[in-house]
Amino acid sequence: MGLSEEPPAGAPEDELEDGPEDGALARGGALEAFGDSAEARALLGGLRAVLGDRGAREGVLQRFRAIMDKYQEQPHLLDPHLEWMMNMLLDIVQDKTSPAELVHLAFKCLYIITKVRGYKTFLRLFPHEVADVHPVLDMVTKQDPKDHETWETRYMLLLWLSVTCLIPFDFSRLDGNLVSPPGQTRMSVMDRILHVAQSYLVVSDKARDAAAVLVSKFITRPDVKQKAMAGFLDWSLCTLARASFQTIEGVVAVDGTLQALAQIFKHGKREDCLPYAATVLERLDRCGLPDGGHTLLRKLAVKLVQRLGLTFLKPRVAKWRYQRGCRSLAANLQASTQSQREPRAHTEAPDSEEGYDVPEEVERVTEQLLAGLKDKDTVVRWSAAKGIGRVAGRLPQELADEVVGSVLDCFSFQETDDAWHGGCLALAELGRRGLLLPPRLPDVVAVILKALTYEEKRGVCSVGANVRDAACYVCWAFARAYEPQELKPFVAEISSALAVATVFDRNVNCRRAASAAFQESVGRQGTFPHGIDILTTADYFAVGNRSNCFLVISVFIAGFPEYTRPMIDHLLSMKVNHWDGAIRELSAKALCNLVPRAPEYSAVQVLPRLLSMTRSPDLHTRHGAVLACAEVTHGLCALAVRENRPLADYLDETAVQGLKQIHQQLCDRQLYRGLGGELMRQAVCVLIEKLSLSKMPFRGDAVIDGWQWLINDTLRHLHHISSHSRQQIKEAAVSALAALCREYYTEEAGEAEHAGYGGLVEQCLAELRGPEEMTRCGFSLALGALPGFLLRGRLQQVLAGLGAVTHISPESVSFAESRRDALKAIARVCQTVGVSAEGAPDEAVCGGNVSRIYCTLLGCLQDYTTDSRGDVGAWVREAAMTSLMDLTLLLGRDQPELIEAPTCQRVMCCLAQQASEKIDHFRAHAARVFMTLLHAAGPAGPAVPHVPHRGELEQLFPRSEVASVNWTAPSQAFPRITRLLGLPTYRYHVLLGLAVSVGGLTESTVRHSTQSLFAHMKGIQSDRQALESFSGTLLQVFEDNLLNYRVSVPLLKMLDQMLAHGCFDLFAVEEDHPFCVKLLALCKAEIHKSKDVQKLRSSIAVFCGMVQFPGDVRRKVLLQLLLLLCHPFPVIRKTTASQVYEMLLTYSDAVGADVLDEVMAVLSGTAWDAELHLVRAQRNHLCDLLGVPRPQLVPKPAATEAHPGS
Repeated sequence: MGLSEEPPAGAPEDELEDGPEDGALARGGALEAFGDSAEARALLGGLRAVLGDRGAREGVLQRFRAIMDKYQEQPHLLDPHLEWMMNMLLDIVQDKTSPAELVHLAFKCLYIITKVRGYKTFLRLFPHEVADVHPVLDMVTKQDPKDHETWETRYMLLLWLSVTCLIPFDFSRLDGNLVSPPGQTRMSVMDRILHVAQSYLVVSDKARDAAAVLVSKFITRPDVKQKAMAGFLDWSLCTLARASFQTIEGVVAVDGTLQALAQIFKHGKREDCLPYAATVLERLDRCGLPDGGHTLLRKLAVKLVQRLGLTFLKPRVAKWRYQRGCRSLAANLQASTQSQREPRAHTEAPDSEEGYDVPEEVERVTEQLLAGLKDKDTVVRWSAAKGIGRVAGRLPQELADEVVGSVLDCFSFQETDDAWHGGCLALAELGRRGLLLPPRLPDVVAVILKALTYEEKRGVCSVGANVRDAACYVCWAFARAYEPQELKPFVAEISSALAVATVFDRNVNCRRAASAAFQESVGRQGTFPHGIDILTTADYFAVGNRSNCFLVISVFIAGFPEYTRPMIDHLLSMKVNHWDGAIRELSAKALCNLVPRAPEYSAVQVLPRLLSMTRSPDLHTRHGAVLACAEVTHGLCALAVRENRPLADYLDETAVQGLKQIHQQLCDRQLYRGLGGELMRQAVCVLIEKLSLSKMPFRGDAVIDGWQWLINDTLRHLHHISSHSRQQIKEAAVSALAALCREYYTEEAGEAEHAGYGGLVEQCLAELRGPEEMTRCGFSLALGALPGFLLRGRLQQVLAGLGAVTHISPESVSFAESRRDALKAIARVCQTVGVSAEGAPDEAVCGGNVSRIYCTLLGCLQDYTTDSRGDVGAWVREAAMTSLMDLTLLLGRDQPELIEAPTCQRVMCCLAQQASEKIDHFRAHAARVFMTLLHAAGPAGPAVPHVPHRGELEQLFPRSEVASVNWTAPSQAFPRITRLLGLPTYRYHVLLGLAVSVGGLTESTVRHSTQSLFAHMKGIQSDRQALESFSGTLLQVFEDNLLNYRVSVPLLKMLDQMLAHGCFDLFAVEEDHPFCVKLLALCKAEIHKSKDVQKLRSSIAVFCGMVQFPGDVRRKVLLQLLLLLCHPFPVIRKTTASQVYEMLLTYSDAVGADVLDEVMAVLSGTAWDAELHLVRAQRNHLCDLLGVPRPQLVPKPAATEAHPGS
């Protein structure tokens, strides 16, 4: 059997599967040619040179693999170059002088090429002359199957051997004289190949796949099939029978055997395989593979079953199949004019083989393939679907139609999502092959429309995304398979369903699949209404964003009347009651957006249906319906206002009463309680807000009191609500309160209606003093949301109440969230009441209260509270910065004279401190606020007066540069913030923030802040006055934050780095410089009676750095270090000894040269973690050597040494 032999049975189906158009799809990539051919040639040509260097060898392989991997999407570009690459590598392999390592290296490169291009294309390039059989067989025989480093060699050799098996000569001619000189009989070539193939079918590496290819080429040879096919099949079936699925070896053996059998029945001639097919099918049934837990084995079993089914059936192309036309676009275009003149109707030609007897085994094959459609794994279902298509193509029309009916049975709601998915794949295959005749289309389209919206809830999630995706594939396949007139009756349904899936599916892959199917239908069918316009808007990238799909694209598509009602109906029936809360909310908003597209339908049909759904026992339905009622009502009212029509034109009395009764119905049924109550409270709060904004005629109605009760009760019991939904419910309640007050608590003249608010402000202020943090949060924000007419006359009370919430007391120290929300409320209250320089403190922000407001906000910038959640004070500081910005900009715009110079200076300095601290997010926020205030412009110049060093700041931070800076990145933020160190007003606060960053833990923050600080120090190194001023500020920071752990420990680390970097070398030329003296005193005070190991370690490093300063300071520093050598903590003693040793290596002049060696010997030779009384003698010896007085024991009840150790 030669390479040119005609294709075996089954070729028509396989050609259909890999047609020319499929290959063209891969040519849409970005590359145009194999542009790396020169480098690849150089790498392959240099294999001999890198053989001796393992590192270079790995580098060549890695680079060659990287080159090849670039062409994974466009492997056809390699085709013109495969031959020379193959020849270069095979020259190495066929050279008998090549070392084994070089041969293995060449085969590794061959495998990399094969992996990209595929072995089928590669096979024909292998040498396959008669002279190649023995050498290749000998090389395979010499390989060690257990060598895991050379599996590529075995894989490629087996593929090569499979090609040599195609020589058109009997293998017996290659045997010669089988009797060897000693009289022993050698194995024939045929037996050797069979032995090799069988041995490699049960190995656990990639060579098993190549062995299956070898078997399919070898066993199907004319000379081999007579002698060895029956024996090999018997061996295979015995292997299947003996193998255990409980062991890895058994699974591997079954895998290889099934691969080999599938390949044999695929490539072998039907008349050769038919005698054995029934036996193989029976044995396969006994194995129980479909019930096993191994996905790959089940897939191979399905693949083998379909090949057996094709063997039972005669190879033919069904004459009854539907044919749209040839695959060539050019031929279709040539025939288009004729088809337009003469519309071709499908004629069901009688089958030319009416007497064709279908074997009974085909029924078993079909049953197994149909069962495979319901398998739990996608790859098995996909293989079964292809098998259904192939087998149905050889059946008579009546039997094929029964198969289609069986596939349609998969679409029952008693079936699992796996069955629906497999059914969709099978329908796509049948349609693609022309085996679904037009009379079947009504049934098929009906189930596909159901599949496009299929979704089943499972626990807290759902299944069905793969079904919807496969349904889109069916639509895509039908668009290519049928003439437009065949699908014309279903265009309206299919186009609407695909448009709905494109914008409203929860899964992004399904939205994109629907968009692709819609595009294919528009291009192939040309009958989808407004197809081009829709595709331009709903393309692959646009549908990637779910919110954009629901709220923007849907409005555009609904503008075409054919799609409006299907989209609204889908939202109403499938999405308003969806299990995902985000989808329900988006659906409600989408319905609101679609109201202008169908106002009458929304008012007459949608809203009444939604009102009935609000009484549903299902929580999700009820929640979504209430949200949708709110949004649709708001949309109708907004439309009435725009069109200047009365509200009654859209909302009749029944609808108004239904909306009014929603709250009372839920309350009567006690549906505000429990976990479901959380959802309903949030939904009704949204309803209250939307109905208030819609100006519903409820003024003075009892429902207002019910709404107010719900809002108050929700805010009062926020602590009972689960944490993941608490924020959303709080925001909904506050928004509802704001809208309710603005609409229903005012008289016509705009004054507060006394009976309406009923002491609302006083009630909120009273709740601020409650013991629950979440209650404080809710009512703080509620006060911030109140309209101005409720606040005027009570502004002092409100600000005092909110200010009290921001104060830290022992019982509220962890209430960071309440402090944050109170700060937000203060800013909103100020913006609501406005500014009046001469106004009363109870009416507006004025000179009488502005300083207290600023004091409250600035005080919160010092909130560094931490708990188990981390630095929760950062939330407070962020809110304080935002509120400071809002208040300052408000004053700067309306009454800039209220901003006093000291206040402005303090604001800017505190912002500069926050902008130099360690947390990226809050540092960036502070920097943005700082720049906003600096560059804020009013009608007559800068909006914010009295900014210190404004001129220098505008030069350091020009307006044009600010927007492009990423303040979150330490590499960009710190080099700019440290510029403020040159301005005396800002230096203290920037140093305070930098100390925390330089002495922090985050590597990037520490690195960039340290580099920026050192860059500044380098600039003032030679300016004694500037250095004195800087050091004085640094000591002031240290003194002000003494024993403040948050600052002092990082500050000690920063001092250590600055001393080690030589930042204060200018002071080292003077004995007992004041900076050194004060620094030593501060360090001693910081560690006095301290038991904090981290602080003590940091102080040791600072003491060692201070040894560089001469005079009495050095002696006192050495005394401190010697005291620490007898510290009660062994770890401190060891750390001190180690760092003192390193210090003496660095500053050798600090100790006399005559005693230096002995001092270092004592430091290195003493076990400083030994008992304290043993260590003390060595320490005292060091005191004598260094000329430092020995520390004396202080008499205490429990004998201990003088602090911190003596």
